[in-house]
Amino acid sequence: MTPPNETRRNVVTFLILTLALSSIFYYLIISAGTLGAGSGLFVLGLMWCPGIAAIITRLAYQKNLRGMGWGWGKTRYQALSYLLPIGYALVAYGIVWLVGLGGISRGFSVNPLRFVALGTLMSCLYALGEEIGWRGLLVPELAKLTSFRNTSLLSGIIWSVWHYPVLLFADYNAGTPAVYGLLCFTIMVVGISFAFAWIRLVAGSVWTAMFLHASHNLYIQGFFDQVTTDVGITEYITGEFGAALAIISLVVAYWFWRVRARTQHAEHKAYIL
Repeated sequence: MTPPNETRRNVVTFLILTLALSSIFYYLIISAGTLGAGSGLFVLGLMWCPGIAAIITRLAYQKNLRGMGWGWGKTRYQALSYLLPIGYALVAYGIVWLVGLGGISRGFSVNPLRFVALGTLMSCLYALGEEIGWRGLLVPELAKLTSFRNTSLLSGIIWSVWHYPVLLFADYNAGTPAVYGLLCFTIMVVGISFAFAWIRLVAGSVWTAMFLHASHNLYIQGFFDQVTTDVGITEYITGEFGAALAIISLVVAYWFWRVRARTQHAEHKAYIL
């Protein structure tokens, strides 16, 4: 096991490098005022900053990339990771549709095969960069120092704050007021971080985090948000900056906190591959 002082050094170095690299893309995106600047390449670059920072940190101190969860693990955890966001989104948006807080668009259409296959591939490309950092390095390192609850909370807070510059100063949140959107987004990210941490530690695989992240972005942003129509207050309820996902994420957090005991028997996997 890595001594605590070395683990803390790894975390601090990773966070400093992530901030330094991300600042380049914060500047480019904020200067342009939109996430679409650079044909989306600025967002791709930003999302890969945590991954690059993690790789540099590992190579600098450990001289290899072990401990980041490169192994596939059990396929059932990969399937759970991909399906989980669809499940909690169905609950959140289903309630919104049922009680009339949002409508369902009759004009929305999509090629299912193209959406799932190509959409998943592209979403994984973006998500992997973040997850090599957040769940490849940060979560297993934090798990060496503290409890599952604290690992989930800390990683979730860091993950949410990392988004703040583009949320506050670009057009990431183009709907709700900044303070409201910031609050809902933070609760949602911290809540689902319990799922990310649990699956990562139990499966011992960073690919679980990639699939979970990619599925969340693809289905919530690319489907549920698109098929939901505004009835006046819908933007305050749906999306990553609305109340529905924030509330559902707390249920997700509670569930994975309840089953946290399994991580105590599986955390060693996080450091092997």
